Amino acid sequence: MAGNPLRLKSLNHISLACRSLEKSCDFYQNVLGFFPIRRPGSFDFDGAWLFNHGVGIHLIQSGDPDNMPKISHINPKDNHISFQCESMATVEKMLKKMKIEYIKSRVEEGGIYVDQLFFHDPDGSMIEICNCDNLPVIPLADQHDMTRIVRSCSLLNCTKSCPEATAAANSSTTAQAVLLQMTVLQQQQLS
Repeated sequence: MAGNPLRLKSLNHISLACRSLEKSCDFYQNVLGFFPIRRPGSFDFDGAWLFNHGVGIHLIQSGDPDNMPKISHINPKDNHISFQCESMATVEKMLKKMKIEYIKSRVEEGGIYVDQLFFHDPDGSMIEICNCDNLPVIPLADQHDMTRIVRSCSLLNCTKSCPEATAAANSSTTAQAVLLQMTVLQQQQLS
């Protein structure tokens, strides 16, 4: 089945059970920059809603915090939430300052590098911070099926230095802008 059969619009929130609502709220606000938002008062369990970066984090106080899974070693292959950042160096400096244990990783694809930092929230949920927008989103769909081509995360970077991509992004379809960006990246790799 192709397309968008459920007519989804966007990711709304991620819900996480926590041992300590207070510690988790502190982490998501003071480390990741989320801010609290109104939560319906009709809920019959403790929790908090936070928002930033275009997504909500819904924290739910565990009814049995002692039986939550133990925090394991940091493994980038575990389930995780990933956030893009402006500066990997700044993130790493701040994690060191906050004494948050992390591991570094680097992915290379066609001469493009993506740096990643992985760490845990207070309950062991994995967080990734990356510069993933360096890597274009290249659809696996047939090139001729323009309705299935998705917007490239790195289009923003391309438009900063490429007037043709800026014009395509502003006056044409997303698919055309993505194709133009892929062409520009290929040309940059050849020169």
